[in-house]
Amino acid sequence: MDKKEFDFHKIIWYMILFSILGLIIETIYCFVTTGILESRKGLILGPFCPIYGIGAAFFIIILSDYKDSKVKLFIMGAIVGTIFEYISSYMLQVIYGSRFWDYSYTNFQINGRVSLTYTVFWGILAIVLMKLIKPNFDKLIEKIPTKPWDAIITTFLILDVVLTIFSINVYMNRANRIFNNEPVNETFWDKIFNDDIMSSVFPNLRIMNADGVDIMVKDVIKQENTSLN
Repeated sequence: MDKKEFDFHKIIWYMILFSILGLIIETIYCFVTTGILESRKGLILGPFCPIYGIGAAFFIIILSDYKDSKVKLFIMGAIVGTIFEYISSYMLQVIYGSRFWDYSYTNFQINGRVSLTYTVFWGILAIVLMKLIKPNFDKLIEKIPTKPWDAIITTFLILDVVLTIFSINVYMNRANRIFNNEPVNETFWDKIFNDDIMSSVFPNLRIMNADGVDIMVKDVIKQENTSLN
């Protein structure tokens, strides 16, 4: 693997472009399979699902040694993708205090974090990524000036991540107070990151009850609003 091929400019734009592409694909996939059109964003600002951006950049670097063999790409993609998804699920839960996806309803899954179906998808994705998407994105990235866009987009992403973590903490704290029948003293930040905004941007956030069962935060909020009415 040629380390020089992966400079900061390429990596940051891989993350941006694949975050957007991943968001589009997942939104369409979920609509086709469930009939529900909802936000699949991972950050509160911008059309980004960073799990795909980070994953794609990581994939490209790791899989570059296997790009000449579709069989090796599939096998390594399936293995690396599954490991990455499991670790990402765990880390997101640690950071945000909530699970962003749960495969417990599927067969051949591990702790609801990964499943055999998505392991196969990761293998297929590795082939499509390295053989079709990456070469075209490389051409596009070469046309993007390093200055000032690298600094601008990096600064924006950092602020977006910080704001996302903060807003979800506000939302989750409010939901936990409601779930535990504690008084909710609405603060300035509760008004800024209100239920309508947060449930729209992050409709699949979950909290865990005493029995270890995941419950949708939006359902907790909805139940509270219904009882008030």
